[in-house]
Amino acid sequence: MSEMKLGFELRKIRLPLENILPMRLVKAEEKATYRFKAIIGSIPEVGLVEPLVVYPQKNSPGKYMLKNGHLRYFALKDLGKPEADCLIATDDECYTYNARISRLPPIQEHKMIVKAVNNGVSPERLAVVLNMPLRVVQASMNLLKGIHPDAAELLKDKNICPKALRLFRRVNGNRQIEMAEMMVTMNNYVAGYAEAMVMGTPQHQLVNPDDPKKKKGMSVEDIERMESEMESLERDLKAVTDNYTENMFTLQTAQTYIKNLLKNAKVVRYLNANHSEIYSEFETIAATESV
Repeated sequence: MSEMKLGFELRKIRLPLENILPMRLVKAEEKATYRFKAIIGSIPEVGLVEPLVVYPQKNSPGKYMLKNGHLRYFALKDLGKPEADCLIATDDECYTYNARISRLPPIQEHKMIVKAVNNGVSPERLAVVLNMPLRVVQASMNLLKGIHPDAAELLKDKNICPKALRLFRRVNGNRQIEMAEMMVTMNNYVAGYAEAMVMGTPQHQLVNPDDPKKKKGMSVEDIERMESEMESLERDLKAVTDNYTENMFTLQTAQTYIKNLLKNAKVVRYLNANHSEIYSEFETIAATESV
């Protein structure tokens, strides 16, 4: 099978803002939002953390259409900045980029804050610039303390709850990686799910294996049952994940075959007359946009 095509090039370039053409204007009410104020306040201190996404204009060499990052673009304009770091889009689909570019999830925010502090910006100054309580800035600085680098890499662009990451510290590195993989597979990044996985973690994978697991309202038997059920769930999920690509290819091939089959008028008449239920199912499958 061919490799999935990336939506943008894996390199940044620096472009003059005058060569970037926005697809819309940012209205006054948008500039009054917390998000815009945080962006315009943070740029002088930490720079543009998240690059703009642009697409080259075929009929205007050197010009680029802005696909993602309008608030950042107009914040730079308002600050009088002449240039911006950009990612070059490889296709002209507008709707895809918001899904591909992170919205400063916790780990990205952590890296931004740590970078700023390392560059000499005080946590107190960052708290003012980012309009955050100082304790939140300090908590973000320590977010990855005790987190395995591979687990952090898996979750770096996910909107994982900071509390969930703190729960990771209760288990060893290998278990952290397993939990991160489970979260990505299930697309579930809330603290409750992380806690359930911790409670379902075998005792030997805990950071303090001699300490019994405790949860208000749960007996020792309840916790043991949760551990058994979690182990079974993870085993079943891994089996499904391992076969996912092959199953999807089979389903897509079958759908293509059915679509072509229903283009034959004789087949359609025969199925309609003799197997109406099958024909109805085939129609549903053929009309499905994705499998």
